Amino acid sequence: MKQTSIEWLVDQLKEYDFSPRDNTYLIEIPVWIWKEKVEQAKEMEKEQIIDAYKYGNQSDVYFKPEQYYNETYKSE
Repeated sequence: MKQTSIEWLVDQLKEYDFSPRDNTYLIEIPVWIWKEKVEQAKEMEKEQIIDAYKYGNQSDVYFKPEQYYNETYKSE
């Protein structure tokens, strides 16, 4: 089953849950791992957006999916 990037990230972070109680999360994760997981999730999200645009927008054949992502979501 496919996951969204957010679902994937939440599952990844649950591996670092040290909470002694139910319905509470206490996550201890090294900063370098946190940054790596966030970057992976961002890349997954980018691919999901590009795929959605590619397969959902058949009317505009001149606008490339990667161009759409960069112009819509990229802040750099």
